[in-house]
Amino acid sequence: MSSTPAPRPRVVVIGAGIVGCSLADELTARGWTDVTVLEQGPLPAPGGSTSHAPGLVFQTSPSRTLTAFARYTVEKFSSLQVDGVSCFNQVGGLELATTPERLADLHRKAGYAASWGVRGEIVSTDRCKELWPLIDRSAVLGGFHTPDDGLARALLAARAQMERATERGARFLDRHTVTGIEKADGSVTGVVTDRGTFPADHVVSAAGFWGPVIGHMAGVDVPLQPLAHQYAKTRPLPELTGAESEASMPILRFQDRDLYFREHHDRIGVGSYAHRPLPVDPFGILPYDEARANDMAMPSSYPFTEEDWAPSWDDCRRLLPALCDTEIEEGFNGVFSFTPDGMPVLGESRRLRGFWLAEAVWVTHSAGVAKAVAEWMVDGRASIDLHECDLARFEDVQRSPSYVLERGSQQFVEVYDILHPLQPMEQPRPLRVSPFYARQQQLGARFLEGGGWERPQWYEANAPLVDSIGPLPERDAWSARYWSPIAAAEARTTREKVALYDMTPLRRLDVTGPGALAFLQRMTTNNLRKKPGAVTYTLLLDESGGVRSDLTVARLAPDRFQVGANSPADLDWLLRHAPQDVHISDLTYGTCCIGVWGPLARDLVQPLTRDDFSHEGFGYFRAKETYVGHVPVTALRLSYVGELGWELYTTADLGLRLWDTLWEAGGSHGVIAAGRSAFNSLRLEKGYRAWGTDMTDEHNPYEAGVGFAVRMDKDGFVGQEALQGLVAQEPARRLTPLLLDDPSAVVLGKEPVYVDGAPAGYVTSASYGYSLGRCVAYAWLPALATGTGVHIGYFGEKVPATVSEEPLFDPKMNRIRR
Repeated sequence: MSSTPAPRPRVVVIGAGIVGCSLADELTARGWTDVTVLEQGPLPAPGGSTSHAPGLVFQTSPSRTLTAFARYTVEKFSSLQVDGVSCFNQVGGLELATTPERLADLHRKAGYAASWGVRGEIVSTDRCKELWPLIDRSAVLGGFHTPDDGLARALLAARAQMERATERGARFLDRHTVTGIEKADGSVTGVVTDRGTFPADHVVSAAGFWGPVIGHMAGVDVPLQPLAHQYAKTRPLPELTGAESEASMPILRFQDRDLYFREHHDRIGVGSYAHRPLPVDPFGILPYDEARANDMAMPSSYPFTEEDWAPSWDDCRRLLPALCDTEIEEGFNGVFSFTPDGMPVLGESRRLRGFWLAEAVWVTHSAGVAKAVAEWMVDGRASIDLHECDLARFEDVQRSPSYVLERGSQQFVEVYDILHPLQPMEQPRPLRVSPFYARQQQLGARFLEGGGWERPQWYEANAPLVDSIGPLPERDAWSARYWSPIAAAEARTTREKVALYDMTPLRRLDVTGPGALAFLQRMTTNNLRKKPGAVTYTLLLDESGGVRSDLTVARLAPDRFQVGANSPADLDWLLRHAPQDVHISDLTYGTCCIGVWGPLARDLVQPLTRDDFSHEGFGYFRAKETYVGHVPVTALRLSYVGELGWELYTTADLGLRLWDTLWEAGGSHGVIAAGRSAFNSLRLEKGYRAWGTDMTDEHNPYEAGVGFAVRMDKDGFVGQEALQGLVAQEPARRLTPLLLDDPSAVVLGKEPVYVDGAPAGYVTSASYGYSLGRCVAYAWLPALATGTGVHIGYFGEKVPATVSEEPLFDPKMNRIRR
């Protein structure tokens, strides 16, 4: 007796550009063959960004995820042909440095390449001239050469994948303009067009700069800003006469002037990011036929603005003297998409189940994104970490149209800028501030930014303390940016006295209801079935056992829990799975938190409350609802810095009073306010992980060193089955603590780690450990014995480091439990 196979999901993809065609190919390859791709323009060149894209694929990025997308794009397109023509021309890539700062940045970029597995090397001026004979040698200090980069023939690649998907059952329908999204009971049910309605179980918006328009139809925000970008072609150059191929020299980037170059047979194509941002209203972009009727080649091709081009043309001629004898033959302003943080927007909407986004994706990353989204749809998760791209990552305030416009425009400006990993955005600021902001300003806080929050990095008021800590190693110019020796003084004071830390940006969720305990038990790895007053460190896993997040859960009552989470995606994940008898709300916006940490923390807090804050009366990982002075607080005895102390939570209206109460009482104890620079140093000395940086859903708990938070004897939690058998196994890779051998050396994160001279992994977090007198770096590496020597690549130098035991500081936890 045979069973009837389950019906294949009906998928409608909106947009037949490179992303939509790639996604159709990836879905049908995985057996989802009922795929309809709708396109408003004519195929195979429907008029979106794909139709005009110059096709440059530089794989190396500070983002490991973007690099993985680009690597797969190169691999896939290199395997595709149309009429005997390859869909990828692997001419290589060359980035030039004309300033010492850019040359140093190229060394840093070569480190990224080694970290993420891309072939690349720093090359001499002479080698740059060999690779690109047209450049003025005297203007160039060196370059970064990546032989596997090149030119994607985007329209050919789209066509090749369209043909493969069609053979498997997909259909591509052009001249179908989407006019609506049908839905019922919170799920998508179909797509309405001017030529009929298409039922669907899943709808994917791969509409590019039209993404916000499609999202609006579905009731889903798409934080994407289209901008116009100048591209021009020269007249034929005598130096390129007789060129047999479309391009033979590497694609060229002149980032010091925001320019890139590629060959078009006997011409040179030039793209510029040097001009003012030219935002485009996605709701005002003309359909294909209307654009043609208005003398536009396609909807994504706007008239060339000569006034914006003139300065760039001068820069082009200085770098490439051969251009002095020619002119621009044609140019246009091509529209493509930017987001507030420069990353794609991917994933399924919680508000409308079955509605997916694959937006703000450039040709460079197209096939990799399509593979990841197809895996996510078919298998329930992608094979690589996507938290940087998850549509749920944005805070509500980061979704406002004005924010998306302002930050998207700034992302355009910064495309080729040298950006420090700690560099905060400049505008709009300040946006989100804690109730302590006025006091922090009075203390000379130096703020960085994250999630829209103003976050003190250190306080100038603590500058007099620097003299008491002794000499510190001198820093190079790069590692000295967004750093101050005051951070060392703040760390020392935390270890010796007591400090106040603004922990307000930590996400706080309230989980209540009769099913709250059962729900959290099912969603997390540790045992939460404890008496009220217990605090538990636990993990959110996906079904494959990957670490989606880590949480701190305080049971405040039998059916009430305060959950300390990481990103908006944690709230989204829990809301997706919550049953009707569980209520989840975000407390972050209306509350605040002060971390009171240091050996004198009890001396400071105890006189302010009638409750017993002794070790016996208020043990480690316990919670109490009490009063500090006049202020009602939820006190959690936790320490992310490895010292005695509490996290004190109260409502935002009482936050300033809480700060002032603690500050006044702490005066006799030498209390200071301390910033995140000291905080990061202290937490790394204790080996405390930062989710999203040190571990993601690509890692299981045992590899990440948080297996202690897993209770395999607990009844059924998400990911439990995938972890079966892993407890007894030695992980093949580990998040590994390293101490740099040289007390004066510093690294910052994402640098390659070499074992026996070969790249073997990469640094996640790093900071100078002021209590240890060494820089601490955590890195993903093959399992290595303690004492093993390794090297960390830092701006072309190889810095020696040693695998160490953790925790590096106070291994017996005596300072916390006293």
